[in-house]
Amino acid sequence: MRPDDIIERFRVTDGDGFRLKRFDPADTCGLDIDKDAAKQLLQDGVRRLHELQERLYAGRRWSVLIVLQAIDTAGKDGTIEHVMSGVNPQGCRVTSFKAPSQLELSHNFLWRATCALPGRGEIGIFNRSYYEEVLVVRVHPELLKKQGLAPKLIGKDVWQQRFKSIREFEHHLTRNGTIILKFFLHLSKDEQRRRLLERIDQPDKNWKFDPADIAERRHWDAYQASYEEAIASTATKTAPWHVVPADNKWFTRLFVAAAIVECLEKCKLKFPKVDDDAREAMAQARKELLAEGDLGGSRLKKGRDDG
Repeated sequence: MRPDDIIERFRVTDGDGFRLKRFDPADTCGLDIDKDAAKQLLQDGVRRLHELQERLYAGRRWSVLIVLQAIDTAGKDGTIEHVMSGVNPQGCRVTSFKAPSQLELSHNFLWRATCALPGRGEIGIFNRSYYEEVLVVRVHPELLKKQGLAPKLIGKDVWQQRFKSIREFEHHLTRNGTIILKFFLHLSKDEQRRRLLERIDQPDKNWKFDPADIAERRHWDAYQASYEEAIASTATKTAPWHVVPADNKWFTRLFVAAAIVECLEKCKLKFPKVDDDAREAMAQARKELLAEGDLGGSRLKKGRDDG
């Protein structure tokens, strides 16, 4: 199966009839490769991503927003670390969205995300995002009551209103040159259990364990239902979702890297063309630099002769 076909298999551009259970968290599309082969493929993808990012940054025409959503232990941090390892940090910024501050709660739910959007030429990565407002807040409705909204604004259709706000927000971004790639790292409950036990049983991973992860796991079904509706309600052709199988970390990372590369290649990014004035300035600069080198060489030769 070609990389483009694999990406298309997990891409959701229309939520009509979408069901999360149709996607297998352990799916690898029949790929049977060892750890070294997977590592080499990822390195190839990272290298290509680096080349494309240089053009993106130089051109300053487009910006890229990567949204990573997942339940605990699904591998968001590891995906960012490995996939973006070759990217120039000057043109890339990662924003991790934790519990909102009082300042953030005093604004609309999209405000803090708006402040962190990438500029033209940049790649912005949201480790969690504004989608938390229709996921965590929905699973824990008491959080909604703490947001200072007028009671009449918290009706039974509040989630549909937020979905609409998100669609309009993303449509606005794409109209203004921001390419949006949304990834849901789809982990199975059994695999999450294994990874949580690993964090408990292996001393070098104890630092990763958070008791809150166990508390959230008790809401597994509610989270799955919330993710399903969020994806179904906000998947569009211009801001698609990718439901990425996450039980195998090597496949998750390969997929995300390939999807970003595919997206950037479709933009046909090129380095900016230099105009005549700039070429003339470079030609003059070249003459000066070459003359400077000859002068230095002559001085060096004279010094040797004198010695």
